[in-house]
Order: sequence, then C-alpha cells, then structure tokens
Amino acid sequence: MKTPIRDFIKKYGRDNFVRAHMPGHKGKELIGCESDDITEISGADSLYEASGIIAESEQNASALFGCNTFYSAEGSSLCMRAMLYLCLLRSNCEKPRIFAGRNAHRSFLTAVALLGCDVEWLYDEKSPSYVSCDISAEQLENALKNATQKPVAVFVTSPDYLGNTLDIKALADVCHRYGVLLAVDNAHGAYLKFLPESRHPIDLGADICCDSAHKTLPVLTGGAYLHIADSVKDEFSDKVKFAMSLFGSTSPSYLVLSSLDAANAYLADGYRESLASFIKSVCELKTKLITAGYSLIGDEPLKITVDTAAYGYSGYDFAKCLNEQGVMHEYADRSCVVLMLTEQLKTDGLLRIEKAFSSVEKRAPITEKAPRFSLPKKVLSLSEVIKKPSKTIKVEESIGKVAAFGVASCPPAVDIVIGGEKINKSVADALKYYGFDNISVIEQ
Repeated sequence: MKTPIRDFIKKYGRDNFVRAHMPGHKGKELIGCESDDITEISGADSLYEASGIIAESEQNASALFGCNTFYSAEGSSLCMRAMLYLCLLRSNCEKPRIFAGRNAHRSFLTAVALLGCDVEWLYDEKSPSYVSCDISAEQLENALKNATQKPVAVFVTSPDYLGNTLDIKALADVCHRYGVLLAVDNAHGAYLKFLPESRHPIDLGADICCDSAHKTLPVLTGGAYLHIADSVKDEFSDKVKFAMSLFGSTSPSYLVLSSLDAANAYLADGYRESLASFIKSVCELKTKLITAGYSLIGDEPLKITVDTAAYGYSGYDFAKCLNEQGVMHEYADRSCVVLMLTEQLKTDGLLRIEKAFSSVEKRAPITEKAPRFSLPKKVLSLSEVIKKPSKTIKVEESIGKVAAFGVASCPPAVDIVIGGEKINKSVADALKYYGFDNISVIEQ
C-alpha cells in the first residue's frame, strides 16, 4: 500500500529546500526528527481541507477499516468532540440529550460542556471499579423505553481501561430499533478490526466511533481515527472535517500524520497474521498466569489486567514489583494493574513479563473492596460548571459541596464525580479509596 504523506516528506527532505516557512527549527536537527516535521507547504495538503496526499492516505485507511476513516493528530480526544458534535446535528431540540456510560473519558465531558447538551448516565451498580460500566442491551432498552426525552445518541466506552468489552452488536440493535445513533469510544481497540473475526465497533453495528491508533498500533502519540459507518455516510461524511476543525489545532503534526500514513502499509502487509500469532502467545501467557494463581480481569486480547488484591498486593505495590524487574505497567490503582501489549513486544517482551510475574510471591488476599457509591445529584450542567469559580478543599470537607470540572487523574481520565454534582458521603469515600485527598469544588 502506498504511503503518500511519508513519501512526500522524505522527498522534500532530499530536495534540500531553504525552509522559509514554519516550523522555526528549519529542519535542523535538535532532537532528531526535525527534517520530517513540516507544515502545510505547497503539495503537503491540509488536514481539514484534505484533497491531496492526506486525502489519499485517509482513503487507504478507509479501505483497511472498511468504512469512512478520517485522521486526527490530536488523539481520540479530538475525535470524541467531533463525534459528539456530529451526533447533535440530528437534533432540533434546544438542549439535545445523550445517553452515556458513566465511565466516559474526560474528553467526552469537555465536549458536553462546550456543546451544551444534556447527559443521562447509564450506570452499572455492580461494577467493581468506576473505570468500568457493563451496560447490557436489556438495560439500554429499558432506559430508551422509559426516556422522557429520546436521546440523539447512545455513547459507550468499549474496551474500557481495564480491558472489559461490551456487546456492541446487541447495543447497536437496540439503538437502531429506537432510531438512535450508537457512538463508541474504541480508543483502546483499533486493532480489533484485524482479528480473524473483526470485533471492531463499526463492523458490529456502531454508527460512529473513534480509535486511538497510537494506543495499540505502531503510531506516534496523538495519531487517531474517526470512523463513520456506511449507513450514515451520506449524513456525516461531508461534515467531519468541519467538526474536527472546530476543536483541533490549525497546525496538526505532520510527524503524527506521517506515522498514521506509514501504519497503513504496515497493516496491509501481514499484520493480521502477526497479530493472530502474537495473541496466541498472549493467551498462553494468560493461561500460565492463571495456573500460577493470578486472577485476570476483562476479555480484551491485548490487555493483561490483574486483580492484584486477590494476589495479596495493592496495584501500586504490584506495579513496583514489575518495575523492579524491568517491566513498566500502563495503569495501577488500589486493586489492579494493567499491562497493554502489542505484537511489537514480540516473544522476548512476553518472556520478560512472564519472568517478572513469576518473581512476585503470592500473599494472603486483600479483602478490602472498593466502596460502592450512589450516584450524586446533579445541581449544575457541565456548561455552567466551566464558567464558575472553584477552590480546592480536602475530600473530607467536600460532602454537600458541588464538584468543579475534572476530578480524575490521567490515566484513566474517568471521573468518579462529574462536575456539577453534589458530593455525597459515598462519593467522598470512593474518592479517598482511590487516593484523592483534595478536590475542586464550586465556590458558593
């Protein structure tokens, strides 16, 4: 498969032009990638008005994913905001409504705040972690059947940060029976398209979704895709670039665009086979870990999420054990640790992970569980919250106060309490359990 962006950038470097244009480094080496770091010069196309090499590269990606695929150089966060904007175009209401899983990423919340829509949360009371939200087709059906205002879309996260996936096909079937769009945050699942049987949201019936290419494919940080299903192509495709430009920088990174372009050739050249072989090795490793007494969470092929509490460790302490053996984790909290894998690790990487796990001695299980919390009452909309002054106080002093915007750290960038909600004791207990000592609240 051709790589038009990459080829143009390399040719431009060989042609040795005097770079009387941005960026200021003029292609001179400081950290080593400057010669490939260009801007929208003649022939380089423009991301939000693509008609040349970027458009050609996006067409290549579209062919690979079997839908209508567009690039982001600012991660799934940009795609998420554009995605929500596109969904809201369907509504004639002054304040359109979205149904969303409670474990939505913070970029979804910023989009809600900026666009002024209303959110009704879909919540899983049985979830052992606020990062997960197991939404069933039955639950969604009941929510839509009893809705006082039909939403324009249902927004879910799958896979989530811990590696749990939803039944996207069943959720899509429910949404379409009610004439509602299904939008999926598939940031952690770009590779799902290339499994022997695709588990990508678009193939399972989602109308629109975003993938963080950089999370699971060999793409530079910030590379992402916005996918539009053929069923809504006529409705959305000519509006995507404008939607992206509303929230994106006018100077997208050509380093990131070049890596997305190069990834097309990589994905087209034996990736399915190498991925299948690697996943087989990961499954074998997971079996060994289970045999050794580890409890694993989730069903995502390229994540290893360990219930470290069951093994006698907090996630933080277990992560430290791994770090001491030369394995750096993706995420840890009080009860689990997450490792994100790709075939780039190869056999040697898996062997080192296995060795690190085998070096950790099993202890008596930690029986303390994450506190259940009841959903707090909404007092202000997110659009109102971002305009209010706030102050930081101790979590113990926050009960009865209204949360300001953005409580969670990143990762996982999922908030226990959403801005504009009144903090109750169960929420305060959950915040303390997950290590939050302070919280920003609205000044009253």
